[in-house]
Amino acid sequence: MTYREGVFVLKRKLSGTDRLSSSDANLEQALDVPVRLEALCQSLDCMADAEVQECPLPNGRSLTIVYVITLIDSERLNEAVLEPLSTIGSEREDTNGQEPGSWVRSVSVTLSPFTLQSEANGRLMQGSVLIYDGETGIWRSCKLENPLGRAIESSETETILLGPKDSFSEQIDENMTLIRRRLPVMKLKAEKFLVGTLSRTTVVLMYLEGITNPDLVNVAKAKLSKIDYDMFLDSSHVAAFMEDHNASLFPQFMQSDRPDSCVNSLNMGKLVILVDNTPFALIAPITFFNLFQSPEDYINRWIVASSLRCLRYFSYFLSFTLIPLYVALCTYHYQMIPLQILYVLLESRSRLPLSPFWEAMAMLMTLEIIKEASLRMPSKTSQTLGVIGGIVIGQASVEAGFASKVLIVLAGISAIASFLSPNYVLSKSSLIVHMTFLMLASWLGVPGMVLGMVALLAHLNGLTSLNRPYLAPVAPFLGKDWIDLFIRGPLKAMRQRPSYLLPLYKWRYSQRRKPS
Repeated sequence: MTYREGVFVLKRKLSGTDRLSSSDANLEQALDVPVRLEALCQSLDCMADAEVQECPLPNGRSLTIVYVITLIDSERLNEAVLEPLSTIGSEREDTNGQEPGSWVRSVSVTLSPFTLQSEANGRLMQGSVLIYDGETGIWRSCKLENPLGRAIESSETETILLGPKDSFSEQIDENMTLIRRRLPVMKLKAEKFLVGTLSRTTVVLMYLEGITNPDLVNVAKAKLSKIDYDMFLDSSHVAAFMEDHNASLFPQFMQSDRPDSCVNSLNMGKLVILVDNTPFALIAPITFFNLFQSPEDYINRWIVASSLRCLRYFSYFLSFTLIPLYVALCTYHYQMIPLQILYVLLESRSRLPLSPFWEAMAMLMTLEIIKEASLRMPSKTSQTLGVIGGIVIGQASVEAGFASKVLIVLAGISAIASFLSPNYVLSKSSLIVHMTFLMLASWLGVPGMVLGMVALLAHLNGLTSLNRPYLAPVAPFLGKDWIDLFIRGPLKAMRQRPSYLLPLYKWRYSQRRKPS
């Protein structure tokens, strides 16, 4: 018997006949059988953070309290349950012989009864405290989940200078709050799913009723319902089971930790999928061109935003074609190089032992090693490592005669251009595209690069995101959607939602006329 903040509690230890055999316990956990205290205690065996306590009441009765200390808020348990129970008088049970009203009315939290073993296990692992009244045989639970989580911070993956600074956290309820504050309408629906036989991860599907096409909602529901896997630790795991083309390099779901980006996507008629214990939400369906759009595009002046967006497209194209073009010209098409530039290349490559292909391949691999090392190093040393490593290795390569000065410059431009893509997954996948174009350029020259571009466009044209075309509005051609494609048109001119989403209500104004 120990004393805890005004309440005498006794930690119960099962032994001997109180314990069930492992086979019996597993059988009861597998079936929806009535909950029994002995079976529940058996399932908590070898769990150091689980506690089963007897709480004696002043009227001679006692309650059994079961909880996992690491999943609940201990202070709330003492304030809302244990301390009120210690103040109960000797009130008798009700005359009808059912629920004894004394202790139930004393606690300051909502109690919900349950009867099944599966319910007991689920509630216990979700941060609830189970209370068993042995005299009546009734089980009740109260939600006292530990509010462990970090504060709302600025996004580190989608940084902007202007605009909202908040971002999602690992708490799914807080993430839903950030979205609903920006969309305080009853049409915003949120449907909850549970995935993962072990992780029991909560997934919330959000959409705007009356705007989002019901076919999209039904497709997403069907995919979520068919998920059968044991562990989900990140939203990318959920996306892997919902994507139409898992073997593709290009993502069909966009991850974002910015509430304003999710709200803008909901307004367009898209779906937002929140996953518990991860700050990154999933947005679908998307197109290839959505991966180049930044939240800051809709904050800057439309001419500036359009220029920056065109710069991103050009930089992405440059990131995987610049070095292959250098290899193709030096290997097969040197007659296409202007004479003055050709003199520079001849002088730079006159004493190099490697062919242009192996020279470029070595430089690309070195750059990737430096970038990966910078990401894995502590933040205070990663920038220094990237700068000093690039300068030292580049200078040493030129002086040792393993790389030309021209290639060093082109490799630096290509590396910097790859960082302009707002989508991290797309920028990482560009490495594979870059290597493929480099091999085609070494094999066939410029025709090989053209062949690679045709294959790339054919692959992108065959992708879909929740059954929506990945290259829309280019293929199929939807002229009205081009106002927010390569350029970001004025907000007043963006009168309709994207056509490829087939929204139920396409107009963005309350009336179908442009306001004066």
